[in-house]
Amino acid sequence: MGRQKRGADGYRSFGYLTPGEDYPPEDLVEDAELFPAHPVPLAAEEEARAERLAGELVLISLHEHLGSFPRDIHRTPAYVREGRVFTPFEALAQSDWDCVFDNLLDGICRIESRTGWKWNEVLHDLGMRLADIAHQDFLIHCRTVDDILRAHAEGRIAWVAAIEGAAPIENELDRVEVLHGFGVREMGITYSESNALGSGLKEANDGGLTAFGHQVVERMNKVGMLIDTAHCGDQTTLDVIAASEKPVSITHIGARSLWNTRRMAPDDVLQACAGKGGIIGIEAAPHTTLTENHPRHNLESFMEHFEYVKNLVGVDYVGFGPDTVFGDHVGLHGVYSAALSIKKASTGSGAPAFDRVPYVAGIENPVEGSKNILRWLVKHGYSDEDIGKVMGGNALRVLRDVWA
Repeated sequence: MGRQKRGADGYRSFGYLTPGEDYPPEDLVEDAELFPAHPVPLAAEEEARAERLAGELVLISLHEHLGSFPRDIHRTPAYVREGRVFTPFEALAQSDWDCVFDNLLDGICRIESRTGWKWNEVLHDLGMRLADIAHQDFLIHCRTVDDILRAHAEGRIAWVAAIEGAAPIENELDRVEVLHGFGVREMGITYSESNALGSGLKEANDGGLTAFGHQVVERMNKVGMLIDTAHCGDQTTLDVIAASEKPVSITHIGARSLWNTRRMAPDDVLQACAGKGGIIGIEAAPHTTLTENHPRHNLESFMEHFEYVKNLVGVDYVGFGPDTVFGDHVGLHGVYSAALSIKKASTGSGAPAFDRVPYVAGIENPVEGSKNILRWLVKHGYSDEDIGKVMGGNALRVLRDVWA
């Protein structure tokens, strides 16, 4: 339904509790106004077309983090330790996404430990978010493709629980099923660090998918959970694609041919994903999808990666995983640089110098990103059919094949 969403009916996150009694209040970014909007300018006819498409198409973001963060981003560690992440429902109602894969706290999930990624912490984060979602009627906890279609028809958002790396399952294969039972429908094989399944992208030596990793891939196929390799090393990704009977996703990535860092994927990895019928989501987290043409990260550099990948593998295998937040994303990376392996993931031989930005103009948060990607595609003359594919149709194809 795009821009004609019903709204969140005034519910505020954890509204069933009393601030100051049940939890310490925090000054959170609960809207899209922390940074100025940069709408893609359109002519009147283009504006009408964008409006129409936003209503007609099913729009899917393959990777976001929908929690609200403190306005003082340095307050985030204390906020996270409370274990109660707020969701800005009213702001999300301004987004054009019909379905969002929410990756929760992932690498900063440090509720009980200093290093995070612990099983109990991940379940705590997930359970709190589910309790909050259960008390409102705007987000639908999405478990099936039919939930996505219903959200689109009813002007809601289908919320997909995703875990960005499999470290929390440790060596317990059955935890894949436990997560599926709690409604998780997508999981990364590794985060940037290696785990019992394979090598993360920050590793200098990529040992590929382990024997246990093969078991996890098989189990994820059996239960119907989408596999993500966005933070895996190149060989581990290739091994996962080869081992999986189902299409695999690289939910938030760019092209290493455009920007030579480990965080981007080489052509052969992108081609292997598409060759298995998978989907590649283009990333927009700060200082990732840069290019020599656009060394200042913005919507144009992001879309240059989209067009490169689309031309490389075909329009049927590309989507968007912008990886945005409500809050100071650049500041968040600064607070958690080591935990998120920012420096090591951003290294590469021959990567040019770039201009640091306070935010990614045109795509800083889930609201602005959802509108401007579609507007950019309209402005650049893409057909309705191709816009429908990359904004959600390709993702629906993969999910129909993968999900139970």
